[in-house]
Amino acid sequence: MILEQGQKLDFLLGAMSPCGFAGYFDQMLAPRDGWNSLLIKAGPGCGKSTMMAKIAQHLASEGETVELIHCSSDPDSLDGVFCFAKKFSIVDATAPHTLEPRYPVAGETVVSLYDFLDEEKLRPARDAVGELFDRCSSLQERACRYITAAGSLIDDSYKLAAAASDLGTARAFAARLALKYFPAGHRDAEGGESLRMLSANTLSGPLCYTETISKVADTIVMLMDPCGAVSSAMLRVLRDQALARGLRTITCYCPMAPHDKIDHLLLPGAKLAFVTDNQYHPLSFAGARRIHCDRFCDKARLRAHRGRLRFNHKAAVDLLEQASRLQAQAKQHHDQLETYYKSAADFEQIDRVTERILRRYC
Repeated sequence: MILEQGQKLDFLLGAMSPCGFAGYFDQMLAPRDGWNSLLIKAGPGCGKSTMMAKIAQHLASEGETVELIHCSSDPDSLDGVFCFAKKFSIVDATAPHTLEPRYPVAGETVVSLYDFLDEEKLRPARDAVGELFDRCSSLQERACRYITAAGSLIDDSYKLAAAASDLGTARAFAARLALKYFPAGHRDAEGGESLRMLSANTLSGPLCYTETISKVADTIVMLMDPCGAVSSAMLRVLRDQALARGLRTITCYCPMAPHDKIDHLLLPGAKLAFVTDNQYHPLSFAGARRIHCDRFCDKARLRAHRGRLRFNHKAAVDLLEQASRLQAQAKQHHDQLETYYKSAADFEQIDRVTERILRRYC
């Protein structure tokens, strides 16, 4: 990655979606040759996020570029850290993104912090702890139902727009964009594709890590597309072209369609980004090229569905707001849960584990 040294790039590896929690945490398993991948196992409040933040800060202070993987339920907390220069990654391997090593020790190493919990302090609180876990789970499930409902409306608008668009012409235009913007003859030493998200519905509402785009790219092409049907078709062509040319490609999917709809494409080695601007993640970058995707649409057909599209958007926003309120309630119960585990954790021992990781891998 040709980036300024010491940068921190903010991403998500998963989020609540219409199909439940969806993510790409399995990328941490069976890493490429030479990588060290650590899977942390611990209870809530036992210092997983703090450990990863310390490691990220150390790497950045040494001049390395690191990817900070944030928790979509609580973006102030970390779920993981990547450092491509060091071929190192560390991730929270507990629910809702539970991971087990595919090739234990040979491929991934489990870092268990459970041994540093005082069982005698937790056992008397068993009923309270169980009730809080159950409340968190129930609230997250309710939030997911609202997100599922919002997703069905967003998908309805997507299909309306797709039916009114000339996607073949849009794909041909995307192929010409690749010829214009992709550097001729350039191949990244660390090629291949990484799957990420830049946005999610969180306890504080919609979130999008726009600064990551600015840090990665000098040249930004914005696809202005309210429903995302045209932009997603174009981005898939650009993705395929980038991978065929050996460019390191960060493909960022939409959390409302986490396996189908591409929102953004980042090409760090080429200092290039193609991003989607819409009502759910409005973007603004000085000097960016703006492509209005309605040029590929039958505007008369879209106008005929204007009322339905407006209803879908307003109702989806209301549903996502309700989901955020439920996520915030779940966070309150999770914070109470953490107090029990913090009181039982031996943080001096956990700090020693952090120091051993820093000496060995960083």
